[in-house]
Amino acid sequence: MNHEHELYRILDAAANRAREGLRVIEDYTRFVLNDQFFTEQLKQVRHELAHATKFLPSAALLAQRDTLHDVGTSLSTPSEGQRQDVAAVLMANWKRLQEALRSLEEFSKPLPSSPANLIEALRYRCYTLERALMVNQSAKQKLEHARLYLLLDCRKSEQDFHHLAAKLVAAPIDVIQLRDKQADDRTLLERGLLLRKLLRDQARHHDRAPLLIINDRPDLAVLCEADGVHVGQEELPVTAVRRIVGPNLLIGVSTHSLVQAQQAVLDGADYIGVGPTFPSQTKTFADFPGLGLLREVASKLTLPAFAIGGIDSDNLQRVLETGIKCIAVGSAILAASDPIAMCHELADALIDTKAKSVTPLQ
Repeated sequence: MNHEHELYRILDAAANRAREGLRVIEDYTRFVLNDQFFTEQLKQVRHELAHATKFLPSAALLAQRDTLHDVGTSLSTPSEGQRQDVAAVLMANWKRLQEALRSLEEFSKPLPSSPANLIEALRYRCYTLERALMVNQSAKQKLEHARLYLLLDCRKSEQDFHHLAAKLVAAPIDVIQLRDKQADDRTLLERGLLLRKLLRDQARHHDRAPLLIINDRPDLAVLCEADGVHVGQEELPVTAVRRIVGPNLLIGVSTHSLVQAQQAVLDGADYIGVGPTFPSQTKTFADFPGLGLLREVASKLTLPAFAIGGIDSDNLQRVLETGIKCIAVGSAILAASDPIAMCHELADALIDTKAKSVTPLQ
């Protein structure tokens, strides 16, 4: 039995739904998020969908279109006519898009020159983009108030560490990362657990405390009950880290180029470190992408991004002029004659940019 008529009606409807869903999602990333990277990614998917569907017989599809007698046009549920907010619109259209792509993929298979493989690849790509966009939105909420990020080493002794950390947890710092390439595992664990206790005591008595991030070690982040883990380009990839730390911990990634920053977004990172901006006392680099990379990231991405590398009170304004609102520092605070006073100085300098930040509609 020849089902060409019905087949073309299905393909026509599925292609229309996919294009419509894509446009709604793209409008969200463009006008609600002002995110150039996601908007570019979705625009590219639209063009690739057009390429995949050009193999479908367009004249035949149009000839078989019969909207007036389509029994589905009169079927609806109460939820279809209402959306709680624009985020709900986004979620509904991700599902609409993916379902349409699946229908396109399956019902194109009987065609002589089937684009099923192309459409399947697009469907998988949309799954990745959906996950990345949802992580992006969640991370922006979790890190909404995070501007000043401190890299803290283990100090020479536990006593020195405790003395300094007890002051730092009460300072206007938003994130503290325990980072020490020279310390052994037991020392890192001991310092991490001590810092966790200090942070909990601070939160209990003052209703706020910095987030705790462990550098490089997702296993220690779990053992220390940290809020997240940070990895570099040579450490475990985000997908592997996520399997270790679970769905709730933050994952940060160091990035040294726009390509790396964009890949971190697609990989599902919650935030990125961007740099090095200037030469620093803690790390040596052959190249410094500098302020130019900060401008690129600020203009193209909305994922929380912390400028890092040699930033101090003298050059902070140059960093903020790039559009980046958050900084990660180490020696600028730890090597200061009065680390706590420096925390206040840097935090005060970030207040204006924090006040001017605009939170997207939810």
